[in-house]
Amino acid sequence: MMEGVQLMVVLIVAIVMVASIIRARYGYGRFGRYHRHDGEIDRQEHSENLRLRDEVSQLKERIKVLERITVEKENSLAKEIDSLRDR
Repeated sequence: MMEGVQLMVVLIVAIVMVASIIRARYGYGRFGRYHRHDGEIDRQEHSENLRLRDEVSQLKERIKVLERITVEKENSLAKEIDSLRDR
């Protein structure tokens, strides 16, 4: 026969497994419900996703511009230094 402690451990593991299955089945994440019952993302979340994607693409463009400016400055500075050496 199982001792009391072993039985308690088995019951805890079983409860956690059942809770995980229920959470996965009904769309509950770690911090609460994140999808509607029919599995679709609600409109507010969808619009937030679109806004964030737009913001990310704008930030990527800004980074490209900053990288280009940085490279151009480095090249122009190197050219000026070389021209001063040639004097």
